Amino acid sequence: MAVRHLQQKDLAERWRVSLRTLERWRWLGIGPAYIKIGSRVVYRLEDIEAYEAEQLRGRA
Repeated sequence: MAVRHLQQKDLAERWRVSLRTLERWRWLGIGPAYIKIGSRVVYRLEDIEAYEAEQLRGRA
């Protein structure tokens, strides 16, 4: 199965946050795992979905 990646612009749109917010989260060491190659930052879709599941609140 192929691994899907999202660029930071795509993740910002998915979560309706600014690029600056994602940059700040990376600097603070919070948020989903990411891959940085040169100046390019990408997020694996499986890491994003795992992070979202960890943030889920109010489950019975």
